[in-house]
Amino acid sequence: MGRDDLPLQPENPGRATFLRLAGAAAVCGALAPVARAGASGARGDPAQAGKALTAAQSNPASVSAKSPGTAVDPMLRRPIGTTGDTLPVIGCGTYRTFDIGDADRSEHVAVVRTLVEAGGSVIDSSPMYGSAERVVGDVLAASGLREQVFVATKVWTRGREQGIAQMEASMRALQVSQVDLMQIHNLVDWRTQLKTLQAWKASGRIRYLGITHYTPGAHDDLIAVMREAPIDAVQLNYAANDRAAEQRLLPFAAERGVAVIVNQPFGGGGLLRQLSAKPLPGFAAELQCETWAQLLLKFVLAHPAVTCAIPGTSNARHMRSNAQAGFGPSIDRAMAQRIAQAVSDAA
Repeated sequence: MGRDDLPLQPENPGRATFLRLAGAAAVCGALAPVARAGASGARGDPAQAGKALTAAQSNPASVSAKSPGTAVDPMLRRPIGTTGDTLPVIGCGTYRTFDIGDADRSEHVAVVRTLVEAGGSVIDSSPMYGSAERVVGDVLAASGLREQVFVATKVWTRGREQGIAQMEASMRALQVSQVDLMQIHNLVDWRTQLKTLQAWKASGRIRYLGITHYTPGAHDDLIAVMREAPIDAVQLNYAANDRAAEQRLLPFAAERGVAVIVNQPFGGGGLLRQLSAKPLPGFAAELQCETWAQLLLKFVLAHPAVTCAIPGTSNARHMRSNAQAGFGPSIDRAMAQRIAQAVSDAA
């Protein structure tokens, strides 16, 4: 494949199947939490989670619970895996934003509380993010929110023993006995690490396994791995100004039933900073969007292959604003194109 020899780098289909995924995404908008508030339902009985999903598909109104502390429908949820589990569509990344060493964690506790209160659950980290895993672990311990959070991290090294040692170190830093999603970061030594992840999944040390990359040049390699091996989730970059994944990667993931986690949903090159000084397009109000960040997240979520977006933040107010993109009206691809054009015009 060629990506077994990747250097350790920093992070910076069929039409019928695609349309079927779009319908499934709409159904999942009505799903309430299955086993634990805000997180995927598989920490309970997978068979019961599957029954709940079937019930939701046949009668979505029957599970239209309310979000904590609100009087609106719950955050949109989309499938991961084959057990009927779902994830909320907005999570939180920790690259840079949680790499704070021994500094005070109070604002980060507030970020995670805000995410959970809004109905979100996914927190994504990596051993390459400095102290981020340790900070996440401290936050979960201090807040008591472990059972409400879907913890994702990564393995980013070569060799079987080195991979095992790194993942065990991550679990100690995160203060967890089980990782919800373990991902092979940037496909580094993926064949070796995949064998370990498959064994850990079978034994219950992890619940799902995935792969990640951050460059369009690696999209063919991600597709090749998904074609060859059973993968639960793929993490990739996708934004209104970074749409290469639309060409092949997103349709292929949808066809294979692989969950898609989007990092950098605000694009690169300081896009959000450029947009912040510009007025929102008039149609933003129709989508219940009050910020460019919400509009950019709505663009990402408009693609039915996308399961969850994980914008990073260390600000509880920003987390609350980001989470709002998981509510309100769903949008179609035509509206997504209008957003992309508005971004292009304003940037």
